[in-house]
Amino acid sequence: MTNTTRIAMIGCGGMARYHIREIMKQADGSEITVMCEPSEAAYAASAQIYTDAGLEPPPNQPDIARLLDEHPLDAAFIITPHAFHHAQTVACLEAGLDVLLEKPMVINGAEAEDLIAVQQRTGRMLVVAFPGSLSPQIRKAVAMLRGGELGRLLSISATLWQDWGPNTVGTWRQVPALAGGGFLFDTGAHMLNTVVDLAGEEFAQVAAWLEANDRPVETVGMVMGRLRSGAWVTMHACGETIPSCASDLRVFCSDAILRTGIWGERLEIQRRGAEQLRAVRTPPSTGVWQQFQAVRRGEIANPSPPEVGLRMARLYDAIKASAAQGGQPIQLQ
Repeated sequence: MTNTTRIAMIGCGGMARYHIREIMKQADGSEITVMCEPSEAAYAASAQIYTDAGLEPPPNQPDIARLLDEHPLDAAFIITPHAFHHAQTVACLEAGLDVLLEKPMVINGAEAEDLIAVQQRTGRMLVVAFPGSLSPQIRKAVAMLRGGELGRLLSISATLWQDWGPNTVGTWRQVPALAGGGFLFDTGAHMLNTVVDLAGEEFAQVAAWLEANDRPVETVGMVMGRLRSGAWVTMHACGETIPSCASDLRVFCSDAILRTGIWGERLEIQRRGAEQLRAVRTPPSTGVWQQFQAVRRGEIANPSPPEVGLRMARLYDAIKASAAQGGQPIQLQ
């Protein structure tokens, strides 16, 4: 690995621009050397970040095949509509690049299984950019749960709310063919992922109800499920509420209660005999790109591998199947 990480930024929308600014702050040799964006307006907005900083913007090559053929690269950061994730990630992995992939990983379980096969065949690194799984808070919570110090896992309860419906009108996020789902699959992907990461096991049964509220995709969702161990899970996503974006996630065990958020924005614990929750000390969080680089350098194990993305994809497949049958429970293999 060279001292400089030559990055292809695949997609230059609003979230990509946030990450571009974060990468520009790094002193680890990370450098975006080319962008891949079909929208001239989106590329211009990203290029302006460099111009404002007195730097030459990276060139734009909208054709990903030509980009991978013409530019020497080490890694790709893919931040595009969900339906493009699978094909673009396969192309980058097969070109010999490590990939940081924006959530959700792919749009269904079949794509997830295929992506894992490609990743294993190419031997490249694939990290899914979930701030929750990449946070010290969720990693600490997982260690506590797996280590048995909290006792037996009994149930998990997660809630997410945002004014997502009104805010995404007219965008690709409400186009089913591009988004793969609505609020529960977009912002809600953080909730689904963090729940399956904390659970650490497959679902045995899922029942779900989705409401579109006169929009093309769901904006409110309710999910009930049971893990293979017998523990229960409930998830509630409301994307039609007042201007806000927040979450609450509780893990109930026989000897303690954990409280966190779907982005790992906190970690608190109330042990048996304690009167209230208390904060758990964890190292400061770093951004998803810093965590990706730490994985590439071999400093940490991959906290957000494609296998977690597969669990989430299978869960959402079951959610859609149940909701299509009016909440009929779905048995998972």
